[in-house]
Amino acid sequence: MPRRGALTQSVRDSLVVARRNLIRMTRIPEMILFGVIQPVMFVVLFTYVFGGSIAIPGAGASTSAYKEFLMAGIFAQTVTFATAGAGAGIADDMHKGLIDRFRSLPMARGAVLTGRTLADLVQTAITLAVLAIVALIVGWRTHENLGSVLLGFALLLLLGYAFTWIGALIGLSVRTPEAATSGGLIWLFPLTFISNAFVPVNGMPTFLQYVAEWNPFSATVAAARELFGNTIAGVPKSVTGAWPMEHPVWATLIWSVLIIVVFRTLAVRKYRSAS
Repeated sequence: MPRRGALTQSVRDSLVVARRNLIRMTRIPEMILFGVIQPVMFVVLFTYVFGGSIAIPGAGASTSAYKEFLMAGIFAQTVTFATAGAGAGIADDMHKGLIDRFRSLPMARGAVLTGRTLADLVQTAITLAVLAIVALIVGWRTHENLGSVLLGFALLLLLGYAFTWIGALIGLSVRTPEAATSGGLIWLFPLTFISNAFVPVNGMPTFLQYVAEWNPFSATVAAARELFGNTIAGVPKSVTGAWPMEHPVWATLIWSVLIIVVFRTLAVRKYRSAS
């Protein structure tokens, strides 16, 4: 019973903090607006600037084929780049002394961070929904049933939620929101570009092929393509025989849960001692 009571309190406190952050979000609508503009720009630029130049195995340099190949990568990039915002938000709360105030209250340990990451997940879901509409406008289409498509978006959001815990740890580890933003992006660029998101892996040097195909970001992109029905016949699942590329849905679940467990533990531990 005590354990159940502690769990109930933790859930309640987390939802209270999440509500606080969602209310703040509605009062600063530019947070959502700017979060939507960047991925929309990526869609337009990659589709119309690079789409006719990048050759897809089995489809050639075709803009329509590249749209099918690209969109899962753009969706995954969008949910992972939310990490920087999560880290900056927590660093800002630290800078203003809000974290110290929360720690002085009779709240469940970890509820502040859980509430914050849940609010960020809602914001990411809104951004993803808008981006999907833009993708449909520029010609992207799915070829699987609704349940499969929704599962694809759920896996994308799961990875995004996992990465917000990395952002939370970064936000607790730096002194300013600006440092958190830089620290949250500096490792995301190689993670997202050394992957199967924007170009086929088989064109990379051999050692980068292994890195890309064991990249958790690549697994999520591959899973989304599979569930959206956006796989292209000429593009092999894996060029190195990597297990995550052969079983991307399971790999995404395993990677995401592992990241959440590890980085939530580290973030909550850091939260207890941060000042």
